[in-house]
Amino acid sequence: MSIKLTELAFCAGCAAKLRAEVLMDVINPFGSVFNQEDYPELLIGLEKADDAAVLKLNDEQALVFTTDFFPPPVDDPYDYGAVAAANSISDIFAMGGKPLMALNVTALPADLPKDVISEIFRGGAEKAKEAGCPIVGGHTIRDNEPKYGLAVVGMVHPDKILYKGHLSIGDKMVLSKPIGFGVTVTASKVGLAEEEDLQAVIKWMKTLNRTASELAVEFGSHSGTDVTGFSLMGHSWEMIRGTDLGLRYAYDDIPFVPNYEKYMEMGMFSAGADENHQMMLFDPQTSGGLLLGIHPDKIDAFMQKADRLGQFARVIGEVVPENGITVE
Repeated sequence: MSIKLTELAFCAGCAAKLRAEVLMDVINPFGSVFNQEDYPELLIGLEKADDAAVLKLNDEQALVFTTDFFPPPVDDPYDYGAVAAANSISDIFAMGGKPLMALNVTALPADLPKDVISEIFRGGAEKAKEAGCPIVGGHTIRDNEPKYGLAVVGMVHPDKILYKGHLSIGDKMVLSKPIGFGVTVTASKVGLAEEEDLQAVIKWMKTLNRTASELAVEFGSHSGTDVTGFSLMGHSWEMIRGTDLGLRYAYDDIPFVPNYEKYMEMGMFSAGADENHQMMLFDPQTSGGLLLGIHPDKIDAFMQKADRLGQFARVIGEVVPENGITVE
């Protein structure tokens, strides 16, 4: 029997996330239980709402902790596992860290064929191996909707962490993958995406953010995040929230996947994008690229080395002193 995994999912990939404002409301009560000031070695916890938690061990080492999982954005079980693993590990890269090991986090229908489950796990394991991050165990429960991802621990130098909110005026904003995954995946779910377009997006979603992260650290970046379910605009806002800084983007410099306009015109926005007024810049991404702030004195060298390494990178804008996000 052929299984279409996406037919088992109410909302696919990172678009299944709670909205940012809802998430902040539900985690606020944690503050009355865990006060970050009571844990001086906890460099990043709930108070800073970054991509992962960071615990300082000593002057040279800090542990990075994260977890992520979601319903299937694609039908092929191997690709689902690989995309989910790449997405989960991305939060370690988004902090400038190196992944060390991971655990499977899984919820699956009781009647899902064993060979399908095996392929999901194989996709995840092989992608984690590519990242140098062995999967050493995990936990599985029964659920009517399949969900898969990883809990990951990594390591980072305390002085080389990529924080969301450490941008400086003049920094050039670099994006390490195109956007438009959401509309293509949604079109595929209803049978309207061309196979070539879908496979291009799957390739991007399976691509690790390791090289982009290593380049950011090498060239002294202090601020970055990965672009996932809250979209380019949502994650951009996270990087300037609570600051006096703003972002100015050039629309023509923002890269999109091939043929995204076709699916945009069909109205193929995921549930997450629909809640964000159906704008392409609010298209939720699954396993998207890194959004990095690079010092203007280093941007040319950064881009040249990215090109030599075959790392996709586009300068899409800059940090400005006026708070807010403008797209010209």
